[in-house]
Amino acid sequence: MRLSERILGGLRGWTFAMEPEIQERLGRLAAAQNEFGVDPFGLDLEFTVAALAPMVWLYKHYFRVEVEGLEGLPEGRLLLIANHSGQLPFDGAMIGVSLFLHAEPPRAIRAMVEKWVPSLPYVSTFMARAGQVVGTPENCRRLLAADETILVFPEGVRGISKLYRDRYQLQEFGHGFMRLALETDTPVVPVAVIGAEEQAPAFVNVKPLADLLAMPAFPITPTILPLPLPAKYRIRFGAPMRFTGRPDDDDEELSQKVKSVKAELQGMINAGVQARPHVFW
Repeated sequence: MRLSERILGGLRGWTFAMEPEIQERLGRLAAAQNEFGVDPFGLDLEFTVAALAPMVWLYKHYFRVEVEGLEGLPEGRLLLIANHSGQLPFDGAMIGVSLFLHAEPPRAIRAMVEKWVPSLPYVSTFMARAGQVVGTPENCRRLLAADETILVFPEGVRGISKLYRDRYQLQEFGHGFMRLALETDTPVVPVAVIGAEEQAPAFVNVKPLADLLAMPAFPITPTILPLPLPAKYRIRFGAPMRFTGRPDDDDEELSQKVKSVKAELQGMINAGVQARPHVFW
């Protein structure tokens, strides 16, 4: 048996003492599964249940996440547009847990991951079974057509690997999410994550070493990755933003729409940073 199959089997067999409320919410998640127990993109709900257990613990006891704004989420398909940081994608995981634990009905998000992720042994299998999808336009289009909730980090690698001196300053946004929002008539919901910037502050990015290892970045941090610092997370979901226009509009026209989303998200981030009493509590 391959090591990846042993890992998946171990997770499936892992029993975790969850509260009855959490078990009830798990039972309300649904996915179109084939005869192999996965959806067309590889999502395995049984596996996701096992993988969710440590994330729920991190959410409740390590990052002690506070969340607001979920009551304003519209029904149906959504594009969640969030800031990205922290060297490792705990921010995406905590957004996903918040939607599972507190949204009504509970939602399973599909995060758009970088194209280099499938090249990573074991990680690629884990991400696919947990419902995360390579961020191509066609994948996103198909998921939105199925009324899924899509999580997009428009900063991409520029965001997650930013240096500490650039914390909470949004990097350049791509235009792809706006083209898809216009094409599918999908509302855009900005999501501000406060706390992830401090979980693994990077002071130097060793680009030559990153290139040598075929990695997008090689940050030097005072932490021992993948163990993050226990920064307190605060996640705020903003009001839905709806846009009209053509998905094939020129870049200048799309840029104005993208800038409005970026400005809204940056304002939410600035307000969140200013309002928090401390990084760790």
